[in-house]
Amino acid sequence: MLPFRLNMKTYRWADMAAEQLNPLTARKAIHAESVTIGRFELKKGCVVPTHSHVNEQVSTIDAGCLKFTFGTEEILVKAGETLVIPPNVPHSAEAMEDTLATDVFVPTRQDWIDGTDSYFRK
Repeated sequence: MLPFRLNMKTYRWADMAAEQLNPLTARKAIHAESVTIGRFELKKGCVVPTHSHVNEQVSTIDAGCLKFTFGTEEILVKAGETLVIPPNVPHSAEAMEDTLATDVFVPTRQDWIDGTDSYFRK
């Protein structure tokens, strides 16, 4: 076995337990040394309240549609599209239909690890 394989791990989304953040939002997460990947199931009408974080965010919509709001600007991101959000930019999101989204964050989302992401849990 090659030495670098000692720190590798394989994940399968289908086998991971989801964390139910609120009645309309479930999340699965993978935390690596410098990146977090989140897989979200958002029911139509789900609202992620305005928040910001030090992490750069890359959001890919796998199915459905999210409306992101940045102040007075709105951006619809549909299945097959990806939105890049720079660090520290306040934003919210609303599921326009049942949505499956994959988000990548750099650096790792420490607030998810320690459970201080209270804006999600309302």
